[in-house]
Amino acid sequence: MGSRDSSELNSTRKSVKRSYPVGNRPLATASSNSAPSPNSRDIGTLGENLVADWLQQQGWEILHRQWHCRWGEIDIIALGRDEESVKNRGLPNHTSPTVAFVEVKTRRRGNWDAGGMLAVTTTKQAKLWQTAEIFLSTYPDLANNYCRFDVALVMCEPSQQNTKRILPPLTAANSESAVAGNYRLTLQEYIRSAFSI
Repeated sequence: MGSRDSSELNSTRKSVKRSYPVGNRPLATASSNSAPSPNSRDIGTLGENLVADWLQQQGWEILHRQWHCRWGEIDIIALGRDEESVKNRGLPNHTSPTVAFVEVKTRRRGNWDAGGMLAVTTTKQAKLWQTAEIFLSTYPDLANNYCRFDVALVMCEPSQQNTKRILPPLTAANSESAVAGNYRLTLQEYIRSAFSI
């Protein structure tokens, strides 16, 4: 797992070409004729759980999960100290923590959107920005902190376990992967400051 900056995210998005006609995007299921998996939302929540656990292991405090307003939803809002961000901002004695608005994309093998990276379009970024502005106006005590938008890409694959629970607890295999019921989730990429508006 590594981290990338926003220019790399945008160049990757531009370099991946669609191999399907516009409007005929294939579903992320085994058969394009079948309906989306009824547990797709559950899989997304499991991916968010993995990322939230990973952030906490990194010393971040999770302020909110699935925070929503009229503009949209932010998967994870976390508060923490990020020495790398402090150095990049040129503020050596900067003491206020960073607020990270984290968009989590959980995908199965064979997805159409580069592991979820292509789903963070400029329209999605604008909605996240508006949602973050509403959040900061609701919590003005956090408004003076440095804020950034991160993107976490999680891969979901069938695991060797064969249980049938829908929302089982995550069992940590290491800090970047976990097993949940029939699935193994792996944090493929955590992109700090993935975009700015």
